[in-house]
Amino acid sequence: MIDEITDFLFGLKMTIISAVFLVIAVIFMIFGIDTPIYLNPAWGAVIISGIPMLLLAMTRLIRERWISSALLIAIAMVASLLIGEIFAAGEVAWIMALGALLEDWTVERAKKGLRNLINLTPQTGRRIVDGVEEEVSVDEIKIGDTLRILPGESVPVDGEIISGTSSLDQSIMTGESLPIDKEVGDEVFCGTMNMYGAIDIKATSLGENSSLQKLIDLVKAADEKQAPTQRIADKWATWLVPVALIIAIAAWLITGDIERGVTVLVVFCPCALILATPTAIMAAIGQATKYGVLIKSGEALETLGGLNTLVFDKTGTLTYGNLQVSDVIPVSDDLSETDLLKAVASCETLSEHPLAKAIVSKAKELEMDLEEPQDFKMYPGKGVSCNISYGKVYAGNAKFLAENNIDVDESYLDKLRNEGKAAIIVAINDAVVGFVGLSDVIREDSASMIKSLHDLDTETILLTGDNTETANYFASQVGIGQVHGNLLPEEKLSWIEKLKSEGKKVCMIGDGVNDAPALKTADVSVAMGSVGSDVAIEAADIALLGDDIGKIPYLKKLSNSTLFTIKANIIISMTINALAIVCSVLGWLNPVTGAIVHNAGSCLVVLNAALLYDRKFDDSIKKIDSENVEHSHFHFHNDGEHTHSHKGVLIIDEIVTENGVKHMHAHKHALQRQSCEAYHN
Repeated sequence: MIDEITDFLFGLKMTIISAVFLVIAVIFMIFGIDTPIYLNPAWGAVIISGIPMLLLAMTRLIRERWISSALLIAIAMVASLLIGEIFAAGEVAWIMALGALLEDWTVERAKKGLRNLINLTPQTGRRIVDGVEEEVSVDEIKIGDTLRILPGESVPVDGEIISGTSSLDQSIMTGESLPIDKEVGDEVFCGTMNMYGAIDIKATSLGENSSLQKLIDLVKAADEKQAPTQRIADKWATWLVPVALIIAIAAWLITGDIERGVTVLVVFCPCALILATPTAIMAAIGQATKYGVLIKSGEALETLGGLNTLVFDKTGTLTYGNLQVSDVIPVSDDLSETDLLKAVASCETLSEHPLAKAIVSKAKELEMDLEEPQDFKMYPGKGVSCNISYGKVYAGNAKFLAENNIDVDESYLDKLRNEGKAAIIVAINDAVVGFVGLSDVIREDSASMIKSLHDLDTETILLTGDNTETANYFASQVGIGQVHGNLLPEEKLSWIEKLKSEGKKVCMIGDGVNDAPALKTADVSVAMGSVGSDVAIEAADIALLGDDIGKIPYLKKLSNSTLFTIKANIIISMTINALAIVCSVLGWLNPVTGAIVHNAGSCLVVLNAALLYDRKFDDSIKKIDSENVEHSHFHFHNDGEHTHSHKGVLIIDEIVTENGVKHMHAHKHALQRQSCEAYHN
């Protein structure tokens, strides 16, 4: 009941009414209109804004045993009333209510990204049972159910495609603006948008276990963890109450002027100090959410600003973690690159080894007609052999070829190894005919990201389980100077501890799986937050949606700016309070002017923090803005479906039939320009 009254009186409408009473009181003072003290219009502000403040102060003192800033403000208001300064009392109460509204406004803007996530959570799905389609609530969907998602509809639960192909807009989950092509066997995630073809999926995760819900919970959790500076500020506020009382009583006793003592209480209220950190943290977390970076706590954000060393894993972090054929090197005049790749791919078609799958995938990508291998044999850890039209084919490592009495020119192998590539040696009829090199693919923005970090005077280190030659090659490609390879997970952990023992503040960036121990040990950890990865979310303090490594410099700039804003706010608040206290003791301020000076500082701090939410740190980083929408129409004619060019994600509102022609109205998120598409039956 008390909380409801407080929320109502601290609301926008009642705060405006309270301001009206104060304006009337000012008009009375300007025109010299005298009224009995009990008819002073400022009483309206005292009642409307002062009562909830008193209730808040007493609730915290009695129920929570917390000496809060509200208690000091309440004391200042009561003291002002006792000496007949009704306007000062009302002004103190009203400006605190205004400060609370500004704080709520900042927090609400910061949570806009979270609301967008929640609003995109589908409520229904199309379930297929015995070939019959039925629309059901998402609460009725069970794991294993078959669901159909039509173009323009959101995916209701995490699942796997079992029929159909399409492109899905995953921007709300990953920050990736381009739709992602999906086919049978691919994962789809709750809340993403089906752009084109109809697909059937098998439900794999429901409710709180869905990828979208995990992200929502992650953002919510960020609100519950206070930053170190915020905890210090709260502690200072607790001590300021008795200090303020001592100074106020001393000023009264020494000068004999009780008004000076009351003014000290008015200006001593630590509103600005308490608001300095949480408003900045919330604004920064809200901005990061817009750009696809989820920060689990204000402490992580604040700590990141003071870091000077960033440690990277390689596979899945600086690279995509997927091996691809990079080199096809024939060494026989009788065999072309195409023939070499076709021969080895045909031999590898029955192998389950990742390198074999990468080679076969490359051949299929080039639409090669592969042969059915005869007498296929696989030798674990060595290679494979078979018979095809080219002859007896051997494909494997140097040891495998040596066991079959085939000589290998090591120079080609050395070249591939020095470039960090895996090598398959190919021999036909007892003679080496070529080499196939396979390499992990470096993320396009890894090099520019490292350069940006160096420009921010941040040291970068590579810790990887790959062999040293591979590690050195990849490090040279992206610009990292300090490299340590052949590391087991526990050895990565040891390196993090060693760096910390040297006095360095360390941030670890990894994929959140094998790097979990190191992520936990680092001062701050950032996970490549592949959607649905429990380890990535749980092990790290920060998750990069869409595995966008290019957002690391942005994150560092955001943290640095947040720290600067917090420190600036604290300095502003403490300076204003100190000067106001001196002026109050000297009699230069009275309760009315003191309230204006003090609370102007509080509003300044909140507004300064709010600027973080919309600040530009990097023009190359694109945000997710689901509120910037335009309107469009689908026109379905008997001879086909035509769509006008549009921006971003389509969300279908309604279908209206007019003269036999269906008009599907839709709005879409302004994310990217799509070309005109036409689909015909």
